[in-house]
Amino acid sequence: MQIGIPAEIIAGETRVAATPDTVKKLITAGHKVVVQAGAGVNASVPDASYSAVGASIVDATAAYASDIILKVQAPTAEEIALIKDGATVIAMFDPYRNANLAAFAAKNLQCFALELLPRTLSRAQNMDVLSSQSNLAGYKAVIMAADEYQRPFPMFMTSAGTVKPARVVIMGVGVAGLQAIATAKRLGAVVEATDLRPTAKDQVESLGGKWLDVPMSDEEKENAKKAAASGYAWMPGPQYIADQAVIVDKAVSQADIVITTALIPGRNAPRLIKAETVAKMKAGSVILDMAVETGGNVEGSVVNEIVTTANGVKIIGTPNIPAQLAAQSSALYANNVYNFLVTILNKEGQMVVNLEDEIQKALLITQAGQQLFPPKRA
Repeated sequence: MQIGIPAEIIAGETRVAATPDTVKKLITAGHKVVVQAGAGVNASVPDASYSAVGASIVDATAAYASDIILKVQAPTAEEIALIKDGATVIAMFDPYRNANLAAFAAKNLQCFALELLPRTLSRAQNMDVLSSQSNLAGYKAVIMAADEYQRPFPMFMTSAGTVKPARVVIMGVGVAGLQAIATAKRLGAVVEATDLRPTAKDQVESLGGKWLDVPMSDEEKENAKKAAASGYAWMPGPQYIADQAVIVDKAVSQADIVITTALIPGRNAPRLIKAETVAKMKAGSVILDMAVETGGNVEGSVVNEIVTTANGVKIIGTPNIPAQLAAQSSALYANNVYNFLVTILNKEGQMVVNLEDEIQKALLITQAGQQLFPPKRA
């Protein structure tokens, strides 16, 4: 089969969906791989690297004239027009907010949205794009915040006096949050963290962070337990939200650096930090809102901007942070894509989709002219 790797055209997207390593594996398995010229340049992968493993360097039209298309971001309306009817597309589709799902179905495309992977399945771990990309994003978020912060992270003992360590608050202790804690600690900061899942406490403390505890009712504990089993956040009740707001207000107002990571699939990001809390922070403090693309955890954050408040707090609204580490993000993403792709190809290299397989069924959003996402409730 012909597998195409188009260049990403969305502004700020520097990643590529396949690397020479994964391309080599596909070619060894008997597939023809075509790569659009320049597709990997922003990820430090020149065309010559693909050519060296046997790929053909082509234009966009030829790349999209493939049986299987591997992408990072879902094809735009402009790109959909280039795809041949009946092709298979594997990418991150942002399916809850993607307005083009009907267009994919109308062109008989078989589309797999990698974000929908059932994350609790052990055999799915090597396909988990959210984890691989979030891990890097959590690391980079701290580095970006440190770059804007005008003081060092670690404590210094100098002849001119002692420099106190930075106080860092991490809100949301998923993959990104845990990596942010680890990175901030390695840089010498004092770190506090909070999450809707009480089970995250042990993880935070194992990394040397302090857990910001919020009291929970028995019902909320049960909901949090179910959320932990699914790998995602949950919506707390009004009393929890009120209690959390008090604790967050105190911790954030005293922090030097705040990183927010909270996301809820299919909904706008929860608002965790209000303007009145930001107004209590010290001049020179920095907040990085990793959820800025989906509404933001921080009141006042703006996509693609660094907002400086009246009291001198910087709020960073950089979207798509993994694209800031394009070379490594692409390498991990390409491995995730390859690991999924081989599950829908048989030994002869033909496409074999099994709707009884819980991974394939979960990821499939359009097929044979039908839009399968969101799934119909029984």
